[in-house]
Amino acid sequence: MKAVILSGGYGTRLMEETQSRPKPMVEIGGRPILWHIMKIYSQSGINDFVIPLGYKAEMIKQYFANYHLLSADITVDLQNESISMLKRTAEPWRVTLVDTGLETMTGGRLKRLRPYLDDEPFCMTYGDGVAEIKVSNTVDFHKSHGRLATVTAVKPPARFGTLEIENGRVGAFREKPIEQDYVNGGFFVLSPGVFDYLEDDETVFERGPLERLAQDGELMALKHDAFWHSMDTLRDKRHLDELWATQQAPWRIW
Repeated sequence: MKAVILSGGYGTRLMEETQSRPKPMVEIGGRPILWHIMKIYSQSGINDFVIPLGYKAEMIKQYFANYHLLSADITVDLQNESISMLKRTAEPWRVTLVDTGLETMTGGRLKRLRPYLDDEPFCMTYGDGVAEIKVSNTVDFHKSHGRLATVTAVKPPARFGTLEIENGRVGAFREKPIEQDYVNGGFFVLSPGVFDYLEDDETVFERGPLERLAQDGELMALKHDAFWHSMDTLRDKRHLDELWATQQAPWRIW
């Protein structure tokens, strides 16, 4: 089974980091968040990835082109101009990198990947979110219901505390709201029929296609109440970094 990891956007809300690199290459614990997402899929036996590129595509290409070299112990013989790899630690990944344009929207990027995806269900997620999730469970759920699309429904972490106010007096302060609505957390499983809902480069997957899939009864949701977090801001990056540094990263299921 293949997994698509959507990349290519400008990541403007994380401009402090994305001025110099694409968002999926922003590091958590010294590794790109893209690597963390791929490790989550790999834990469920999914090692074949198709990644659409756009903004600063060359950096992602260079990362994987040099992956073996960067992850191995090496001997560099300067006189003979040779490099010997002593210890390889690379994962068993197959990575297809496809330039899908700078301005292409999410649905458009996915549409451009069709030639690289087999005529069978595939996974898809965003290149900026991690979760404590066993993807194989989502795949099994998708196969069981027979619809075209499955989305992982999550409750995003609260960003602000709440005040309970009565007659101008604060009666209580809650650091995190008790309940929030479920939102699109990525980690989709999609069947090839989804491509019929994609029109062109301007197609935003989260708008027309998902809305029409829902109207047609072809979109199912699997609720995920465990850890999930997207890296939208510098604050998010620092939080994920801290979790990793203190060995409390829930998404590290490998």
